[in-house]
Amino acid sequence: MKFLFVHQNYPGQFLHIVRHLVAAKRHEVVFVTEPNPNEIIGVRKVPYLRPKLDIPETHIAARELDNGIRRAETVFKTAYGLKHLGYKPDIIIGHHGWGEMLNLRDLWPDSPMLGYFEFYYQHDKADVGFDPEFPADPLDYPRIRAKNAINHIALNLGGAGQTPTQWQLSTYPEWARKQIDLVWEGVDLKTCSPDPAAGRKTLKVGDMTIKPADKLVTYVSRDLEPYRGFHTMMRALPDLLRARKDIKVIMVGGDGVSYGAGPTKGGTWREVMLAELGKKIDMNRVVFPGRVPYSTYLAALRRSDAHVYLTYPFVASWSLREALACGCAVIGGDTETVREFITHNENGLLTPTLEPHTLAQAILGLLEDKALTRKLRGNARAFAEQRLAMGDYLASYCDLIGRLTGENPAPAADRASARPAPAIATTAVQVPSARPRSAKTPAPELQTAKMRLVATPPEQAGAIRPSASKPRTGTEAPKQAEAANTPRRLVASGA
Repeated sequence: MKFLFVHQNYPGQFLHIVRHLVAAKRHEVVFVTEPNPNEIIGVRKVPYLRPKLDIPETHIAARELDNGIRRAETVFKTAYGLKHLGYKPDIIIGHHGWGEMLNLRDLWPDSPMLGYFEFYYQHDKADVGFDPEFPADPLDYPRIRAKNAINHIALNLGGAGQTPTQWQLSTYPEWARKQIDLVWEGVDLKTCSPDPAAGRKTLKVGDMTIKPADKLVTYVSRDLEPYRGFHTMMRALPDLLRARKDIKVIMVGGDGVSYGAGPTKGGTWREVMLAELGKKIDMNRVVFPGRVPYSTYLAALRRSDAHVYLTYPFVASWSLREALACGCAVIGGDTETVREFITHNENGLLTPTLEPHTLAQAILGLLEDKALTRKLRGNARAFAEQRLAMGDYLASYCDLIGRLTGENPAPAADRASARPAPAIATTAVQVPSARPRSAKTPAPELQTAKMRLVATPPEQAGAIRPSASKPRTGTEAPKQAEAANTPRRLVASGA
């Protein structure tokens, strides 16, 4: 089969399916993208020049649509060259959030199109107005509504769609959901796996050394900002550090802004929170290593005694999936986003996203309860195996492609050896049944320049209102780089 993928930040959310297709050694994979150093052996990368974006003369409410149309025009011209070289894809797959695919139907009207629908913007639900510290401005509602313009055009192209969680699907209007399939994203369970011996080893992250006798609390976000509850986590530190002298805290993440806005008075959210909390935090027991190598990120998760994952009602981070796969004892913010993955007191704990003192008490209680810790760790890994297995994800993806094209791209041997995964009971949002797992196939390597891994972000407290979220670059999970089949993400990631 001939596959045409489109994403401005290659390979974006399509890394695993692309590697799976290449590994089959019977498909032609072409990927249209902005230039970047990432390369997957066996993929023909076709770059397009980034058009001029964010034109000041464009009304701010129409700016995202204007950007998308400019990208669509540029991608059309690039794809036009492919067509006149005789190329015709059997299917076009891409992320609709950037607008790149809007004009491709004009070139190949008979080729099925499968678009990634990530999020439907709303001014009265989900992330906007969730945090009273950053109240929503009614004057901004028109801009938030207008952010769905690309969504609406894409939904009317006549193609199909897919999204990775039930909650993300639920953000779309009922009339749109019938066009969007739920394909749960998978995790590399071999790479992201528990290490029972991690607690007996000494770990060094940044300037901090964590010894076996220490209690390690971890937090990961692409950028340290309020959308991912950074302000809540920071405000929980005084209670934590005061209660126990053996607690050490690692907070992985960059100082940029992935979602929302930066502090009104400038600087970073980390600087704002450190200024707010001052001497209430023992900085000898807290480290901000920035964005770290993927191996360091995984080592921290495996060693973690309590891993905190907070988020506004927004797209779930890869770090949540990977923490569960690593068998972390996860304390998650009690939002619909997280409840799809965590059932309270079963495979993790839930606590109000915006209540630092409650968060601190939950962490301290977990550190004291060894039996609960063992239960949560075991059930977290079991959930990952039963709901987040990469083979299940790839099988579901190939089934969807087969339904659209009439040909399942997975090797027949993989489909024949597939077996259904066991169900898992949950009181959280109903999770779809795991799909049959496909046989493991060696994946081609992804070569990339040195990258830093990052997790997902929030917006910080203080004096600024985070603006509505923007489409993820596809590296929302830590930017994933893999060499010799081993992810080398740089982390602050986990997004």
